[in-house]
Amino acid sequence: MSRIFLFNKPYGVLTQFTDADGRATLADYIDIPGIYPAGRLDKNSEGLLLLTDDGKIQQQVADPRFKLTKTYWAQVEGVPDEQALMSLRTGVVLKDGMTRPAEVSLMKTEPDKLWPRDPPIRYRASIPDSWLELTIREGRNRQVRRMTAAAGYPTLRLIRCAIGRWSLNGLQPGDMRELPENEVSWFINNRGITN
Repeated sequence: MSRIFLFNKPYGVLTQFTDADGRATLADYIDIPGIYPAGRLDKNSEGLLLLTDDGKIQQQVADPRFKLTKTYWAQVEGVPDEQALMSLRTGVVLKDGMTRPAEVSLMKTEPDKLWPRDPPIRYRASIPDSWLELTIREGRNRQVRRMTAAAGYPTLRLIRCAIGRWSLNGLQPGDMRELPENEVSWFINNRGITN
């Protein structure tokens, strides 16, 4: 049976198991042979990462052609106005082309039960910040950061909180849990994965 793990990747950790420069990697947190990340999070992003021992599951999660949603909490510099939110909802032009429309909402407060980041983001009393929840269906390199910057609100902190139906659900940075067999079977059956 294929295995899927949910992992809360801490800030500053590379989404790989080795690094020639001695930087923090998944190997500092995970000691299960034969599993690999399905998709990536850049070093400065935090949150949900799926790992699996099944290459077909890995492809289904990572490949934007399969349109698996990914939801992020983005702490941005400033408070986006309706025009900026609408530009994110309809798609923004990046150097590599127009993004697909995103689901975007301005959050009233910081996400519940959010852990402190180490190191903390820079705080500037003269410039407010706010939190957005964004759901995208593609996965370009540093896409959410580039989208918010293109809309005029640079991202200060980025946390992926959900992939498809799975969420962080109480996982603290560095924590991991394995999905039960029925969840893995549900994913395989509903995504049409065949061996």
